[in-house]
Amino acid sequence: MIKTGTTHWLLHDIKNRGITAWLLSGLLTAFYLILYFTEWFTPVARGIGLDGKWTLYGVLYTLAVTLGGVYVIRKYRHNRYQVVRTSVVIFVQATFAFSIPHLLKFLHQPEYYFSYFWPLKMDYLTPSYIFSLPLPFILFSFLGSALLVPILGAFFGKRWYCSWVCGCGGLANTFGEPWRHLSDKSSTAWKIEKITINTVLGTSFLLTAMLFISWGTGKSNPELARFTVGFQSFYGLIVSSMLAGVVGVGLYPLGGTRLWCRFFCPMAALLGLVQKFGRYRITVKENMCISCGLCSKYCEMGIDVRSYAQAGKSFTRASCVGCGLCAEVCPRGVLALENKSSRDPQEAVLVQIQGANAARPLV
Repeated sequence: MIKTGTTHWLLHDIKNRGITAWLLSGLLTAFYLILYFTEWFTPVARGIGLDGKWTLYGVLYTLAVTLGGVYVIRKYRHNRYQVVRTSVVIFVQATFAFSIPHLLKFLHQPEYYFSYFWPLKMDYLTPSYIFSLPLPFILFSFLGSALLVPILGAFFGKRWYCSWVCGCGGLANTFGEPWRHLSDKSSTAWKIEKITINTVLGTSFLLTAMLFISWGTGKSNPELARFTVGFQSFYGLIVSSMLAGVVGVGLYPLGGTRLWCRFFCPMAALLGLVQKFGRYRITVKENMCISCGLCSKYCEMGIDVRSYAQAGKSFTRASCVGCGLCAEVCPRGVLALENKSSRDPQEAVLVQIQGANAARPLV
């Protein structure tokens, strides 16, 4: 039941694809188009003492994550996981994604973002860029992408990054909190998701390989160099600008907050593959689900969590970012986020037998 009054109508309308949601989506989309393809924000930035439009964007982005994060912490203050997770998101955005890069720039060092890894940030395995950096940054780029990302993904799933570190996920789970329930839960969306996100991941692998080949062959293959530069520019325009910004954030009020993460992000795709074979899973208590559907409704990744809960089956989905809201909204505590390996069936039977023998009274 919708509460009466202008304020309550506005809140409901903007959260449920009403006219105000369409207007806000239009404003967000226009903002990103102007930001990416014009210099309109440059004089605004310099007028308030900033060095350019991207610094202004960083300020606005960090402010959105911080204010949205305070809202989320207040909303879920009874849930320690949500409070700690959101606090970390705010901290990472304010330090590693904003303050430290600008501090490095002030100290005449490269403007390096320690909160990003390849393939989300393609530059970090682009030879012409990465080998121009100081040695510590080169090591961090290679070791972070090749070791840190897959190892943490194997133990903790993609949530260690997608829900605790990544700025895209940080904005989605703070500023975007009011629209998390709008994600498409249909099987068609799931099929599209698997095609699109893995296509972008495959393209990022191909582009990276081409960049190294082009760099290695040098002047001996100018045609490949020109093609690779054009391919890189096209990838940046479509993936990094249009899909991550214009679509990913501009459509928050209409399609939910994880369109980019769910359908296009190569980092999410890579971590999702690791997650499928790792320790992370959502565990389900058998015979306790009452089919209320709240877990599915509030899943920002469009997973039909209820179907697993009804079947009493613990599961691992490549798209799950471990935000924990399915467990938070469940009225019976059916769901839990855990990091554990599956027990061998024979071992499980032996444990049951040993437990039964231990419980048997001595004669």
